[in-house]
Amino acid sequence: MPPVESWPGYHFVPSTLILSLLVKVFRKVICESIMKVTCGAELAVLFVETLVKGKIPFDEDILDRVRKIYKMFPQIPVPSNLGDDDDVQELAEALGAAKTRVEGCSSFLRAAIKWSAEFGAPRNGDPQLHVMLAEYIYSESPELDMARVSYHFVRGNNPKKFASTLVNFMGKCYPGEDDIVIARAVLMYLSMGNLRDANYLMDELKRQVTSQELDFPQSDLVQFITFLLQTLERDALPLFNMLRVNYKSSIDREPAFIELLDDIGEKFYGVRRRNPLQGMFGDLLKMM
Repeated sequence: MPPVESWPGYHFVPSTLILSLLVKVFRKVICESIMKVTCGAELAVLFVETLVKGKIPFDEDILDRVRKIYKMFPQIPVPSNLGDDDDVQELAEALGAAKTRVEGCSSFLRAAIKWSAEFGAPRNGDPQLHVMLAEYIYSESPELDMARVSYHFVRGNNPKKFASTLVNFMGKCYPGEDDIVIARAVLMYLSMGNLRDANYLMDELKRQVTSQELDFPQSDLVQFITFLLQTLERDALPLFNMLRVNYKSSIDREPAFIELLDDIGEKFYGVRRRNPLQGMFGDLLKMM
C-alpha cells in the first residue's frame, strides 16, 4: 500500500477528513471477512501513521476514533474440543487466524501508544490504550504471555480489571503458577514506583477470590510480596535487603524478579544497580 502522503490531493485535504475516511475504509475491510484482517490491520496502522505525519495532538476525540477501530478487530473464541482430522485442521486454522488478529491489533495499538506518548499523553502512552492492548492479548492470543499482558495493564488505569484478568487466569493456569503471576503483577507496579496500585491490586485480588469462593495462593512468594508492600510504606532499606536474602529461593523462581527488585530498590531507596547490563528484561518488554 503506498504511503498516505502520496495519495492524490493528500496535501490539500484536511487531516480530520482523511482520518474519517480511513476509519470508514477500515470498518468496511475488517467487517467483510476474517480473511481480510491483515489488510484491515494495515489500514489501522496507516491511520496512526497519518496522525504522526500530520502531527495531530492527542485528545479524547482521536482516542475515541482509535477505540472504535480497536472494537472492530474480531474477537473469536478458539475451539477447544479435538475430535477427528477435520477438527484438528479447523483448530490449526483457528489458531493461525487468532495469531494474525493478535499481531495485527498489537501493531496498531503499539503504534497508537507511541503516537499518544509523543503528542500529549503521559510519557508511557495513554493508559486506556495500554488496557485495550492487554485485554486483546489476553482474550485472543493462542499462546498467552502473561508477562506481556501485565506489562500493559500496569501502564494502564484499570487495576480492578487487571485483578479480574488475573483471577480468571488463576482459574486455568498450571498448579504453582498462580502465585508467580500475582507476584509479577505487583512487582511490575512497584518497579514503576506505583505503590498505590500495587496495594489496590492485592486487596482487589483477595476480594474477588473471596467473592468467587476460590482459594488465594498461600506460598512463600506471596508472603514475600505481602511483607514487601508493608516494607515499602516506610524508609526501611535494611529490611528490604533482608527480605531479598530470606526469600531468595522464592524470588529465584522467576529470573525477571531480580531485575524488578533492583528497579524497586532504585525507585524507593535510591539504590543504584550493581550491574550496568541489568535492565534488559524491561527493555525487551518495551518491544511488546
